[in-house]
Amino acid sequence: MAVQPSADVNMIDDYAPPRIAALIEGAGVKKANLPLLQTLTLGLLAGAFISFGAMFYTLVMTNHGLGFGPSRLLGGAAFSLGLILVVIGGSELFTGNNLIVMAWAEGKVSMTRLLRNWGLVYVGNFVGAVATAYIALMAGLLDLDGGAVGKTAASIALGKVNIPFAEAFFRGVLCNALVCMAVWLSFAARNVTGKVLVIIFPITAFVALGFEHSIANMYFIPLAFMAGIEGVSVSGFLGNVVPVTLGNIVGGGVFVALVYWVIYLRNTD
Repeated sequence: MAVQPSADVNMIDDYAPPRIAALIEGAGVKKANLPLLQTLTLGLLAGAFISFGAMFYTLVMTNHGLGFGPSRLLGGAAFSLGLILVVIGGSELFTGNNLIVMAWAEGKVSMTRLLRNWGLVYVGNFVGAVATAYIALMAGLLDLDGGAVGKTAASIALGKVNIPFAEAFFRGVLCNALVCMAVWLSFAARNVTGKVLVIIFPITAFVALGFEHSIANMYFIPLAFMAGIEGVSVSGFLGNVVPVTLGNIVGGGVFVALVYWVIYLRNTD
């Protein structure tokens, strides 16, 4: 006798892009209406989570003994830890929340609510990242491998504060296009394993290619500043984070969210 398929057999299939668009739109509405304290606290967690990925990246990039490409690939894979913690653990990340633009474009979230979410989450991410950087410094992270990890951290921060404004902006655009695609793909998966796997490749790519993530830089640069690295200053931090943040908004909010809204949600009612 042939076995009849279960009514739930399709539950193992991934969601198709039109369904992903609807899910992200719904998630955007929920995010935009979260209470203030919950939004800030979840933002703080995301700042810490991204910082853990940045810590892991710094360690892996220390005395790796590999060539340029392989080392960047390995470092990018390590950095993926951050977004995995954000997506699976649950928190509010400014760059990922650029996807709320889909709900705004559909008229389900006001501009005031959109900017409120972004502002609160950005502040929470900043506090979480800087606090984690301080704790990492106090924990002696930079002293690992005879201080070699500290030298790597200094090199990373110095490289970031010396990126020209326009270059930092466009690196931010490309970065968040990939970050938001990672979040988009995570909505396609129905289980934790699938979500982890689809996050790794886009995040590894953006890190390996040298693109710029505003929240990660809230860890990298303040860590070096608090460690007293010469050449790393508050003005240098702002000179990086301002253009990178603007680029992140364009990359995620326009090139992913708005484009997919046009494709799957505009005039579909």
